[in-house]
Amino acid sequence: MSEENKADTSCCASCGVAEVDEIKLKECDDCDLVRYCSDECQIDHKPDHEEACKKRAAELRDELLFKQLESSHLGDCPVCCLPLSLDTAKSSMMMCCSKIICNGCACANAVREVEGRLKHTCLFCREPAPDTKEGRGRQNMKRVKANDPAAINQVGGEKYYEKDYRTAFEYSKKAAELGVAQSHFRLSIMYHFELGAEKDEGENIRHLEEAAIGGHPQARNNLGCEEWNNDNIERAVKHWIIAATQGDDDSTKHLMNAFKDGFVDKEVLAATLRAHKAAIDATKSPQREAAEKYFQDLHWLRIH
Repeated sequence: MSEENKADTSCCASCGVAEVDEIKLKECDDCDLVRYCSDECQIDHKPDHEEACKKRAAELRDELLFKQLESSHLGDCPVCCLPLSLDTAKSSMMMCCSKIICNGCACANAVREVEGRLKHTCLFCREPAPDTKEGRGRQNMKRVKANDPAAINQVGGEKYYEKDYRTAFEYSKKAAELGVAQSHFRLSIMYHFELGAEKDEGENIRHLEEAAIGGHPQARNNLGCEEWNNDNIERAVKHWIIAATQGDDDSTKHLMNAFKDGFVDKEVLAATLRAHKAAIDATKSPQREAAEKYFQDLHWLRIH
């Protein structure tokens, strides 16, 4: 914001009264360009301010939308403190405390318990772990009743894969309201494909944007595709670069194609690919590799 606009906020944009003593000014609901001393002044000034307000609100939205986050929506494993892989098969959620633990830590803990003949407990909160699916479900519903966003999202995901789309929509909507990026992403799919909700492309895009702001790389990749299809090439490339630097593979493929078409510079592509590799490498560790080998061996035994 310019120095001129900053100076304007020291007094009411409508009546000109300055912010002194008991007079307190509040910002416009949608932008940071002006402030008002009362609701009446804001209403009176709306015709003069509306155009500039919409322009600035769009700029603020883009600043938020295209901000590069330090990690994905999954964050770090709370035990080893390494970034969680975007491959959700490489981690699991503890139903007792809603913490997402990487397979490396889970397997290491399982070995510790077996070798020490210890009772199986949650790796994070040490709550006794139930042996049945029903027991884990009861634990999760206890967290749902406590209004835990991750637990609510978990139920939404389970109902989605059970194709109970009506229930999935309700749980996902509640979790999205509590800020869960994965639920925003799921809702975008449901609005787009009419799963438990009427088709609404406006809501599809809105939820994709909210998920992307929350650090969801796949949602950002989809936004890039939407922008590309609407011939907004620059915005599409921005989305794909951010998603790729978070470790999203699909976005790197789209950037490669955009490079071949002449829309991405060689230097930009090279830097993005290096950042993509760094994001993937950051999720690796000897402990996680040992866990992956264990699951591969287990799968081989099951099919032979």
